[in-house]
Amino acid sequence: MSPSSAIAAGFASPVHDAQRLFRAVLDAFSHPGRIAPIDGAPAGPGGISPATTACLLTLVDHDTPLWLAPELDRPTVHDFVRFHCGAPLVAERADAAFAVLAAGGANPFDGFAVGSDPYPDRSATLLIEVPTLDAGAARTWRGPGIDGARRVAIGGVDAGFWRAWADNHALFPCGVDVAFVCGAQLLALPRSIATED
Repeated sequence: MSPSSAIAAGFASPVHDAQRLFRAVLDAFSHPGRIAPIDGAPAGPGGISPATTACLLTLVDHDTPLWLAPELDRPTVHDFVRFHCGAPLVAERADAAFAVLAAGGANPFDGFAVGSDPYPDRSATLLIEVPTLDAGAARTWRGPGIDGARRVAIGGVDAGFWRAWADNHALFPCGVDVAFVCGAQLLALPRSIATED
C-alpha cells in the first residue's frame, strides 16, 4: 500500500451489493446498447467512475488479472484493487482478463486476448471510460439481445474505434467484449454485436 494514502471504500454490504450490481451488469450485457444504471456504486479511486468501480468489485478477483491504461494506472487504484478485489495487476495487455481504458486511446483492442476456437471465453473484457453515453455520432447496432436494431450514441469514441470494432466483431465467437462506463451508468457492447453508420 502506498504510504499516506487511504484506500477508497468498497461496498457497504459486500455480499448484498455485489449480488445486486452483478445482476445490473449482466442485464446490461443481455441488452446491448441500452444504458443501465448502476445504482449504489461506490465512488471510485483515482478518478475511476462508480460504474467501473462496481464492475471491478463484482467481476474481478484473484483469478482475473487486470490491466490499467497508463492514464488510470495510479497508486490509489492499485491499492483499491489489491485490497478489495485481490486481483493481480499486469503490465502486458495479453495477460489481462479485464482492462480499464479511457476513450480515445489509439489501437484500443491491440494486444488483448481474443480467445481461441476451442476456448472463445478466454478473452478480455474492456471497461472504457467515456464522457457521455447519450451523445456523439449515432450508430446502428444489431445482434443478440437487440430487437431488430438500436441507435446508440457514445461520446469520445471516434471512427477509428468503430473500424477496430468491425475487425473484432469479425472474429466472433472470439474477440473482446466492451462495457462503456460513465458516472454510474454502463452500456455493454458484446463481441456478437455488429455496428454501422
